[in-house]
Amino acid sequence: MFSGPTSYVGTVDSVMFYIVGISVVLLLGITAVMIFFVIKYNRKKGHEPVDIYGSVVLETIWIIIPTILVLSMFYYGYIGFIELRTYPEDSMEINVTARMWDWTFNYENGTKTDTLYVPLNQPIKLLLKSLDVNHSFFIPAFRVKEDVIGGKINTIGFKAEEAGSYDIACAEYCGLKHSMMYTKVVVMPVNEFNIWYEKKGIKN
Repeated sequence: MFSGPTSYVGTVDSVMFYIVGISVVLLLGITAVMIFFVIKYNRKKGHEPVDIYGSVVLETIWIIIPTILVLSMFYYGYIGFIELRTYPEDSMEINVTARMWDWTFNYENGTKTDTLYVPLNQPIKLLLKSLDVNHSFFIPAFRVKEDVIGGKINTIGFKAEEAGSYDIACAEYCGLKHSMMYTKVVVMPVNEFNIWYEKKGIKN
C-alpha cells in the first residue's frame, strides 16, 4: 500500500495510519454517542433518574476491546522495531561518528567521508557513536532514527531500494548549530558504488 526508498517506509506508514484510523473511529464514535445521550437524556420535568450500579456486559466490553486495540498497536510496532534491528550476515558495516555539529562516516577500507554513500539493495548496518553530547541520527525519507550517545555504540540498519540523495539530520537538540547538522545519504547503483569505493580505498 505504501512505498518509498526502503521497505521500512511501508511498515512505519502502515502502523501510523492504523493507529490514526483507530483514533478517528473512536473520536467519531464517542462524539456521536455523547450527542445522542445529550439529546435523548436532556433534563425534562417530572423525570426521575435511575442509577445504574453495574453491568458485567458493559464492563467486559470496555476492558476487552481497548486491550485488543492496544495489543494490536504494540504488535505492529514491534514488527517494525524488529525489522529495523535485524541485520543480515552480508550487511555492510559503517561507523558513524557524531560531534557538534557534523557527521563522519568510516568505512571498512579506511575511507572517511562527511556524506554517507551506500550501494543500492545492500543491507547496511550503522554503528553510531558520539564524541560529545547526545545526538539523533535521522533519515526522514527512510523513516529511520536512532539516538547517538557518548560512551555507547547504538546500531541501526536499512536497505535502500531507490537510488538518489536523501537528507540526514540530527533529531536531538545538541547546541547552538543543531539546525545546521545536516548531511546526505547517497544511494548508488552497485557498480558505481564499487568504483567509488575502490578509488577511495586506494587514496586512503
